[in-house]
Amino acid sequence: MTNKRRISFFVHHQGRGHANRTMALVSEFSPDRPVTVLTAGPQLFDGFARPIDLVALPNMIGGAVPTPRLYAEATPSVLHCVPLGLKDMRRTMRTILDHLDDGDCGLFVVDVSAEIALLSRIASVPAVQIRMHGDRGDVGHVGSYEASVGMLAPFDERIEQDDYPAVLRAKTFYSGGLSTTRDAVPERQAARAKLKLPPDREVIVVLTGGGGSGTPYAPLTVGARAAPDSLWLTLGPTHREGHETDFSNLTELGWVPNVTDYLAAADLVMASAGDNTVHEIARVGRPFVVIPEWRYFGEQVRKAEAFARVGAAVHAPSWPGDIAGWQALLAEGRALDGEAVKALYAPDAAKRAARWLETLTDELWNAD
Repeated sequence: MTNKRRISFFVHHQGRGHANRTMALVSEFSPDRPVTVLTAGPQLFDGFARPIDLVALPNMIGGAVPTPRLYAEATPSVLHCVPLGLKDMRRTMRTILDHLDDGDCGLFVVDVSAEIALLSRIASVPAVQIRMHGDRGDVGHVGSYEASVGMLAPFDERIEQDDYPAVLRAKTFYSGGLSTTRDAVPERQAARAKLKLPPDREVIVVLTGGGGSGTPYAPLTVGARAAPDSLWLTLGPTHREGHETDFSNLTELGWVPNVTDYLAAADLVMASAGDNTVHEIARVGRPFVVIPEWRYFGEQVRKAEAFARVGAAVHAPSWPGDIAGWQALLAEGRALDGEAVKALYAPDAAKRAARWLETLTDELWNAD
């Protein structure tokens, strides 16, 4: 029977990144560390080999406020998403509180929600928040950071924002760039041979993600026209508006199980600034053009700015809409060597973060 305190996780179910990160961390925990995951997306953990207790939460997103009067109530500045009158919200908070109490939780890792980190402090349970980039200097975010016993930043400290307060930086653990991918990284020519891609043609890979509506396809057709001798491959969902003209050097592959092989085969990678996406690219070390997607609090924009600041990527605020714009962007991307972005990946990031979480938990509850 273990005497180690339980570490519990609240895992946001938007996209796959939060769940994948949690599994990477938990896989590095001591085998006898009790772990619970609370999430509205329990299916995201299907097939996870490490034993955990899984608690399904209601999906509160999009819940209808029952009356116009309740809907008219203003949101307090200390909170972000707290509509009134939602039964599923009450059920979620009650389920979390019951678990924190009944499970005798030693540490609650919140990925991510400022409100739930505050709830944990109110319930007298120490919380750690997963840090994300963005304009989060509002009273709600800062208050939740102050209420936490620490923050875990799954990225290199060199891409921290200059405006992140020093007092909060002091209580933040930087794991280095954490990628949840474990596939072997082949050499470029070996990857091309495996994928049956031409050995000498420029290959441009556009990597999309599952957290939004999909990368717009129309701008990519303009890019394919701007670089007709290059082979363009899209991995993941794309969004069509209905007026696009397809070109033979642009191929949509959709979801593929071997993303690493395609990244390794690429001369240039274009992608948004999702946490796992940028570190998956850093792990392979390919010249990187980052085009941030809209996210709350400007998360991806601030991350793209940070990558560009250290020379790890070219930051394009939006997809070019003309031939000349594409050609200029491609020239910037080709000028990168990939080594700067590779330096932002830490192979042992998950292990270092897991050890920090376990050590912090034990220190918090050590009575000696």
